[in-house]
Amino acid sequence: MDESGPGTRVLAEESLLGLLLPFWQLVIGVVVLVVLVLSVGRLARRGRSRMTTALLVTAAAIAGFAVIGVLLEG
Repeated sequence: MDESGPGTRVLAEESLLGLLLPFWQLVIGVVVLVVLVLSVGRLARRGRSRMTTALLVTAAAIAGFAVIGVLLEG
């Protein structure tokens, strides 16, 4: 039995994508980390008042995303 039909090619493409997927996740993670570090540095130079506001906005965004995630899960 030779399994060299159209289905075999799809499996090969999925396998290749499966190998590349962790690499792309790593690239995206590094880019997010760099942007985060740069923005925190810029925010810290702007002063204490802006840091407090930024922390409150960030906390609200995290809480909002968590609530949306819980609501959409059920």
